[in-house]
Amino acid sequence: MFNLPNILTLVRILVIPFIIFFYYLPYHWAHPVTAAIFIVACITDWLDGYLARILQLSTRFGAFLDPVADKVMVSIILILVVGEPQFQFISFSRTVWTVPSFIMTLPAAIIVSREIIVSALREWMAEIGSRTSIAVSHLGKIKTTIQMVALAFLLYCDASTQASVVITGYIFLYLAAVLTIWSMMIYLKTAWPMMRE
Repeated sequence: MFNLPNILTLVRILVIPFIIFFYYLPYHWAHPVTAAIFIVACITDWLDGYLARILQLSTRFGAFLDPVADKVMVSIILILVVGEPQFQFISFSRTVWTVPSFIMTLPAAIIVSREIIVSALREWMAEIGSRTSIAVSHLGKIKTTIQMVALAFLLYCDASTQASVVITGYIFLYLAAVLTIWSMMIYLKTAWPMMRE
């Protein structure tokens, strides 16, 4: 059960307290370090699946743990960035701009809600023996990649961050939210005939 891919997945869960710790440190290097830890965790997300396939080390424990690790990490990081009362950044003219918190709350709420809905849908499909009908799609993988890029940018941001970095993070986050809704609708469309029975 504790093979290399599963250990990498466990490491991804174990670094979450370090992400929280470094994010709240009152130093100028704290947010870049937090973003770096998160990026390493994202690399393990790709690496554990790759190693499980090429080394033929796929296990039921790993199939359960991998999506749990992803969802827990993404949810906690969304809480971190939404928990900031207001995002501030420096514009190109060196003016400090404040971003209202609801601009961050909206895509975060969409992403978390989608994960709850799709997880419940998969559980229900498994109960009726149709779990494979809603396996992870290619669009879902693209959504996850864009989501991770967005969160890396937003973890990096603090009050001294240039406008271009902050705006890039917001663009990726809203794009991830749009793809989140799109992929959820695909899953619901697949399951709808069975729901109507």
